[in-house]
Amino acid sequence: MIEPYTPVQYIMGKTDFCGLDLVVNEDVLIPRPETELLVATVAEEARRRLPESGSLRILDLCTGSGNIAIALTKSVPECKIVASDISAAALSIARRNTEKHGVAHRIDLVESDLFGSVSGRFDIVVSNPPYIAEYEFAALPKDVLKEPRLALNGGADGLDFYRRIFRDLSGFMKKGGFAAFEIGFGQSAYVKKIVEETKAYKVSSVVKDWNGIDRIVVANG
Repeated sequence: MIEPYTPVQYIMGKTDFCGLDLVVNEDVLIPRPETELLVATVAEEARRRLPESGSLRILDLCTGSGNIAIALTKSVPECKIVASDISAAALSIARRNTEKHGVAHRIDLVESDLFGSVSGRFDIVVSNPPYIAEYEFAALPKDVLKEPRLALNGGADGLDFYRRIFRDLSGFMKKGGFAAFEIGFGQSAYVKKIVEETKAYKVSSVVKDWNGIDRIVVANG
């Protein structure tokens, strides 16, 4: 029996992202169209960097269904991606998606709490981390509440993951590296402050979504 307010994507067991047919279930966040902007932003930068290096290492934190990592491998075939997630159940779905789209050999899936089990340094770090503040859950639509709280809950103010990422980023990103992150409504100024306080990184651009909302923060080392 289908429970009330179950998202249609979970009922169908699939969703579309960047033209890719992806497997989804209640273990993973349903990829949003806004996240396609994150992929486009990273892909553009990756292609710009390729003439110099010939190949790129990209780290996708909080990969969920693997949507970002898979879309990037399709857009920039020369890249090699490590995709991490704390949830073994989410990684199982990501693995199914990498195999479905023939990119399993180019994406290393790692069960990790952010950088915890990740090794090496990367040219690009990308993430759509949990960024819903705890106080916002009471007002969320009931269909969104069907999605895993682990993939939504960004702590008391929604910014916990940005703080943790930028606290440790310098140990995993190459000098001159590129980092891009999706953010929530009204978080732009706060995330920029977190970045600038590291002293090691500066915000180089903020990309707006189709509604004119700041959606992607780009930082450079």
